[in-house]
Amino acid sequence: MARDTTKFKTVERIDPVWDRIRAEAEEIAHAEPGLGGFVYSAVLAHDSFEDALAHRLAQRLGNADLSADSVVKAFQDALQAEPEIAFAARADMIATFDRDPACQRYIDPLLYFKGYQALQTHRMAHRLLAMGRRDFALYLQSRSSMISSVDINPSAQIGKGIMIDHGHDIVIGETAVVEDNVSILQGVTLGGTGKETGDRHPKIRHGVLIGAGAKILGNIEIGHCSRVAACSVVLHDVPPNRTVAGVPAKIVGFAGCAEPARVMDHQVEPVAEPTE
Repeated sequence: MARDTTKFKTVERIDPVWDRIRAEAEEIAHAEPGLGGFVYSAVLAHDSFEDALAHRLAQRLGNADLSADSVVKAFQDALQAEPEIAFAARADMIATFDRDPACQRYIDPLLYFKGYQALQTHRMAHRLLAMGRRDFALYLQSRSSMISSVDINPSAQIGKGIMIDHGHDIVIGETAVVEDNVSILQGVTLGGTGKETGDRHPKIRHGVLIGAGAKILGNIEIGHCSRVAACSVVLHDVPPNRTVAGVPAKIVGFAGCAEPARVMDHQVEPVAEPTE
């Protein structure tokens, strides 16, 4: 007897993130008729989140050197090769909505937040690089850096559930690794320390909160669920669940909570070790 897959196909079509974005787009078009054309071309003209994401990014990245249509085609190739890109983009959107008080709707990062848009551009560039399209990936890095002031090397490995708040003056180097559920504020550098080659950039483990202006340099590890205080310069490994601050950064206490990246508490007062 043939298996009835109708109910499974119905489940596959359910996309609450995309449904919410479309509803918010309709609300914008109703409240601001002058933005109706913009909202229609960015969201309502598309049948899926993936399609809307590719077109929105392409409209930002296209210029006289490379048309938006060419960017869309490259992004479609990347999404076909790695559908997980779109799932990560959804997770990033939810993370931004959850952690950024300025984000009041799911649609906001897609339409307006350059940190979110730069991160999704990197995801596309990373996949294109893996497909052997190095020059296209480098072009996207250059163009994204120019328009958003977020410079992420296409080779950098970045997990999902990432929030880049404000998205200004951020640099993430070639061999950097950023694991899931990390929050990064403006002015952060994940860089090297000189002219060394090979594996030379930081490894940021899951749940880490990196404050504004922090510089993390060299092939060092920031342990899971740690906090890096604003304007710190980190040159050595940081154990898990710690807060570091200063120039050079030193341990000033425990992280103070289980998931700093989600809580977004930047206070750096020493936290006493829990007692039995």
